[in-house]
Amino acid sequence: MRRELSIDIETYCELDIRKVGAYRYANHESFEILLLAYAYDDEPVSIIDLAKGEILPLFLIHDIQSEDITKGITITAYNANFERTCLSSFFGQKLPPNAWDCTAVWASILGLPNTLGKVGEVLRLEEDQQKLKTGKALINYFCKPCKPTKRNQGRTRNLPEHDPEKWELFKEYCIGDVIAERAIRRKLKNFPMTDTERELWLLDQHINDRGVLIDQQLVSNIVDYNTEHVAVLEAEAIEISGLDNPQSLAQLKGWFLKHEGVEIKSLTKDTIPELLERTDISGNGKRLLEIRQELSKTSVSKYDAMQRAACDDDRIRGILQFYGANRTGRWAGRIVQVHNLPRNSDDIDIARELVVDGDFEMLELLYPSTSRVFSELIRTAIVAPDDKSFVVADFSAIEARVIAWLAGEKWRQDVFASHGKIYEASASQMFKVPLEEVTKDLRQKGKVSELALGYQGGKHALIAMGALDMGIPEEELPELVDAWRKSSPNIVKLWKTVETAAIKAVREHRPVTIQYGITFIYEKGILFIQLPSGRRLAYVKPELKRGNFDKLALCYMGMDQTKKIWTTQWTYGGKLVENIVQAVARDCLGVAMLRIDRSESPIVMHVHDEVVCEVEDQMTDLVLASAYELMSQPIKWAPGLELNADGFVAKFYQK
Repeated sequence: MRRELSIDIETYCELDIRKVGAYRYANHESFEILLLAYAYDDEPVSIIDLAKGEILPLFLIHDIQSEDITKGITITAYNANFERTCLSSFFGQKLPPNAWDCTAVWASILGLPNTLGKVGEVLRLEEDQQKLKTGKALINYFCKPCKPTKRNQGRTRNLPEHDPEKWELFKEYCIGDVIAERAIRRKLKNFPMTDTERELWLLDQHINDRGVLIDQQLVSNIVDYNTEHVAVLEAEAIEISGLDNPQSLAQLKGWFLKHEGVEIKSLTKDTIPELLERTDISGNGKRLLEIRQELSKTSVSKYDAMQRAACDDDRIRGILQFYGANRTGRWAGRIVQVHNLPRNSDDIDIARELVVDGDFEMLELLYPSTSRVFSELIRTAIVAPDDKSFVVADFSAIEARVIAWLAGEKWRQDVFASHGKIYEASASQMFKVPLEEVTKDLRQKGKVSELALGYQGGKHALIAMGALDMGIPEEELPELVDAWRKSSPNIVKLWKTVETAAIKAVREHRPVTIQYGITFIYEKGILFIQLPSGRRLAYVKPELKRGNFDKLALCYMGMDQTKKIWTTQWTYGGKLVENIVQAVARDCLGVAMLRIDRSESPIVMHVHDEVVCEVEDQMTDLVLASAYELMSQPIKWAPGLELNADGFVAKFYQK
């Protein structure tokens, strides 16, 4: 019979884990484990006070160091990657993830919050099972450096002997984490992770353990140049204005009112260009605005993050979070946020070479905006080692393919089975012209419509996708919406079908199945949407309420991503279709990643629908061809879904 070993640790390090990530944190010279609380199955929780010299028992060391889950022990923790990474550093050996389970992932799969305390609140754990409210203060006291003061005799760290009472409370807090994690795990055991998801999580852990190499020369050159550049601009602004802090919005507003007689309400990327066009602002005033504009573009925060998070081998690890988007199950970016990096220009190789050489004089001559260049170079800071290259392969128009397949929109499926030019084909359908007669203007309208309207979006969705910036008159937008919907009646029908099925499942508490086995299931206070892959999306505490226009609508409990609070979320057919389509696309990526991993091509990163492998130079062509084939192969649970892949080989990451 398998035994479960629940673990929680408390640690100290001079570094801020939120800024450097778990891997850099755990391998810093100042890192140490202070406390380790553990329990087997339902036994009482024990705690080892490592900070005060206690040692781990041999049986516990043996079980933690188990390399295979088949040995009879499953190690569980909330955010297991942290415990595993820290214990790897503690033991001086890499602990593979095979024997570990992550309760945080289980919670995310069920649509619950991603912190232990908040999950406990949502699941209404009993008082002694919830995290102590004083936990944050105790962590700040013992786990982080402190500011030297006369009161603390100038020390930079708080040790147990500095406040024995707090230390005993901290030990209770650590024990409480194990109790809470174990209680959460019991509550979630009715909804275990599928074998496929566990296999993907294990692959995710290996990918994060590998990490990606950073070109430290490029990164440090940009950070150093930016520091000097900002200092020069700030000095010029001080000379012009006489202000103590020319980056202060309040001081700038006061200066413009006093010296220019102009009242400024805001200084943003949208308002500054308008102010620069005004004739009642002097040359000095306009120069201050230009400096403000340039300073707003000179952020090198991602380069700073790369420097901070790089381990001793110049690799950054832990940049992907499994099930980071718990509405769809997609991965989320961490530390450097590789999911929202700017695209590269065609001449990026030249700019990159100049930066690596430190030739910023030539860079400034060739490029009018160094800030734009630095923005585009972020991707290229991720590099392959000298004897290796990146093989990058990605799905072509995966979401458009999935929604066409799910809706049974035949003309779209025919496009993907042939030429694949969906923007031109959409314009052809919308405006009733032959494909070969689609003009550049019509293609633009087809493109923005495709990007904005697939999930029941309307005029405002087109505007958000940049329709007005493309020069499309606002009065034409309703016509675009109408033309797109008329050209894709089965997608419009899918919105209604999905909404009706979800509402029916919640109202009648019984399963409702639509095409491709997509099933809406109400079970134990959760609405599940079972996908073709068998994976299920979760919507906690679904309810039917009257919404806009007194229409019956579906709502559920979830995290408000703006306010970061657990609250009521409203949804509708198009939004549910978006969740389903993105989740199916994510499952396609999962299948592709497992296939590629089994082919022994080491994945070091993946972004959206793109997989990045780090391969020996002599193997790149073979691996790229293999990746194309593996990503384009049919998927058993998606009969008729047309998939295709594209890609390239490069010494640095780019797009």
